[in-house]
Amino acid sequence: MSSLHLSIHFRDLTHPVIAGLISVIVNYGGTFILVFQAAKVASLSPELTASWVWSISIGVGITGLLLSWFSREPIIVAWSTPAAAFLVVSLATTPYAEAIGAYLISGAAFVLLGLSGCFEKVIRLIPPGIASGLLAGILLQFGIGAFSGMSIDPLLAGLLIVTYIVLKRFTARYAVVGILVLGLAFLLIQGRVDLSELELKFAVPVFTMPEFSLNTLLSVALPLFLITLTGQYMPGMLVLRNDGFKTSANPIVTVTGLGSLIMAPFGSHAFNIAAITAAICTGKEAHEDHSKRWISGIAAGVFYILIGIFGVTLAAVFMALPTVFITTLAGLALLGTIGGSLAGAMADLKSREAALITFLAASANINLLGISGAFWGLLIGLMAYIVLNGRFPHYKSISEKMSPSISKKINK
Repeated sequence: MSSLHLSIHFRDLTHPVIAGLISVIVNYGGTFILVFQAAKVASLSPELTASWVWSISIGVGITGLLLSWFSREPIIVAWSTPAAAFLVVSLATTPYAEAIGAYLISGAAFVLLGLSGCFEKVIRLIPPGIASGLLAGILLQFGIGAFSGMSIDPLLAGLLIVTYIVLKRFTARYAVVGILVLGLAFLLIQGRVDLSELELKFAVPVFTMPEFSLNTLLSVALPLFLITLTGQYMPGMLVLRNDGFKTSANPIVTVTGLGSLIMAPFGSHAFNIAAITAAICTGKEAHEDHSKRWISGIAAGVFYILIGIFGVTLAAVFMALPTVFITTLAGLALLGTIGGSLAGAMADLKSREAALITFLAASANINLLGISGAFWGLLIGLMAYIVLNGRFPHYKSISEKMSPSISKKINK
């Protein structure tokens, strides 16, 4: 009996832990290069760069772990990717100490926003079909990326795709785990991941005294706040809602804002609830049982902390993985979420056309006034909903917005 219990317990852990690992790999392998680019533009020393990696990894790990533990939901925290892209440009003309001051102001603003409770009320006004259409649009490029790698590296991409389909047919639960293990083994056999010169070195945080100026407040802190709010928090909360999780946005915004505030003097620009990588951990691929997916949030937090301890060293390992491997792995891991989002977007006849417009607008990844496509997709979709239905969306509680099946599943 005890061995049976252990095997069941181990099986319950395997999938969410792997989901957490994949989300971390995708984050570091896919977008962390922006942090190194921004550090290079700012002419930061290796010590300051390592401190940036340390502060953001440790901060993301601890806040994600705590939020997941106390909420018992997969709250995946990540750094703000659009904000990092913004900093690649802005740090060229902004003194580093003033940039640190801007990070502090932005973090404090998120703490105040979370404590005010305003953000949660905005989230609840968004119709479920619009939310699903937005998520599907955001993730579409990742789904396409799973197959576009065939043009670049047909052997690697083809192996992952075929393996995924075969495993889905015979052992669906292990499909994502299988392509991760097989893909890494294939790369190691081919000698495409060189770990011979890898050295594990502890990262040392470096404190920078912040400086403040009106110019930096307007040119860095304010854009950083708006970009992170519209490009990360909004779609990130909708990912949670789409998969039936009901944690209020208020503690998430408050805790991640507080974490950003604490870690800012050590180089961390901003971290927040994740969107794309969160979908890897909130869907059925993480675990069939809705109530056990929170383990993936714990796992992701632990992996982030481990990487933070060793700073640039382990981040460099993920960045050494071929781009095709990262994009194909991410796309295949998100297929279930994309399909579920499209089904949810088309489910309600009253919001179907507006949801379709949201999906297409988000897929177009419109970039205006320095604001990312997620915001514009949502704005266009809501405008379409109002015009087509002749009214504004009604304020609904979280339980009212859920489909009956999800609500029933959560309340068990």
